[in-house]
Amino acid sequence: MVDLQVLAQAVIGGNEKAVALTKAALDEGVAPEKVLEEGLIAGMNVVGERFKAGEFYIPEVLIAARAMKMAMQILEPKLAEAGVDPVGKAVMGTVKGDLHDIGKNLVVMMLKGAGFEVADAGTDVSAEDFVETVKKSGAQIVGLSALLTTTMPMMHTTVQALKNDGADVKIMVGGAPVTQSFADKIGADGYAPDAASAVDLAKSLIA
Repeated sequence: MVDLQVLAQAVIGGNEKAVALTKAALDEGVAPEKVLEEGLIAGMNVVGERFKAGEFYIPEVLIAARAMKMAMQILEPKLAEAGVDPVGKAVMGTVKGDLHDIGKNLVVMMLKGAGFEVADAGTDVSAEDFVETVKKSGAQIVGLSALLTTTMPMMHTTVQALKNDGADVKIMVGGAPVTQSFADKIGADGYAPDAASAVDLAKSLIA
């Protein structure tokens, strides 16, 4: 019998055994939702906690997220077959003029690890493209990332475009130069200083 705690540990350690363990659990008839909750999400929750506590750094998080992503490729079709709904739907992207994506990619992976369905809009995303992606995906949350002070005004432009379009989404922002006061100023619904906090914020925004 596959112990889902062992699967969670494999994710935490970024071990590729996570794939074989996921397959084995499904072969044994464990419900896909249980594999997701008690294996992959449980593992990524620990990764998030350790990252926030300064015990894990970006390389460890990326390795864990890669193991989770590989296991998810096995699990996603089974979840779809079982009719398991995602926790929520989100769109993530780096605003126009900014090509930085490490922080954004981390948030995407951590959100997926928490059971969200995520549309990654990429980098250098215009306000119009954000609006379009939100419409197509039916997202409840949109995350805007910026790493340059010069591209921060694009966050304001994008927030305005989403609001003018009447999009029914919660908007969260993040990136090295971004602050809570800036988020408040531009009318965003929330700010997260790191990827693990972004997951907590996303959950609270759709609660």
